[in-house]
Amino acid sequence: MQRVNCVCSTGTEELGHLEMIGAIVYQLTRNLSMEEIKKSGYDTYFVDHTTGVYPLAASGMPFTATYLQSKGDVITDLHENLAAEQKARTTYDNILRLVDDPDVREPIKFLREREIVHYQRFGEGLRLATDKLNEKNFYAFNPSFDKHCNRRK
Repeated sequence: MQRVNCVCSTGTEELGHLEMIGAIVYQLTRNLSMEEIKKSGYDTYFVDHTTGVYPLAASGMPFTATYLQSKGDVITDLHENLAAEQKARTTYDNILRLVDDPDVREPIKFLREREIVHYQRFGEGLRLATDKLNEKNFYAFNPSFDKHCNRRK
């Protein structure tokens, strides 16, 4: 149950991160003139969403549930979580390289710090999980589902 609570609270915080990013984007775009929209290349987005916040990757790909990974295996899922935290940190690093506006930089720095903390917590979870698993069967099966595998020699 402890793992579920940790993952749920981190997931809730991640949704809060999305809300913060959305607020930043809205604040930066809400007062753009038509000339600024066209000049910046924001016009294709504007046609579909005006200045409403619609979650897209920098490449223009819309958010999809396929970004969320879950296998139901604690080791696999923790590795996915670790990778997701590092990807988010890298994205924030890249934003910090591009932006000089302190009203954008400060919340991005905060979010970056939170991704590092999440990475550390998931790393601790991975260490705890691996300590509990039978080393001989570490990668061969998920002990919570494949109890019959314990009978093999």
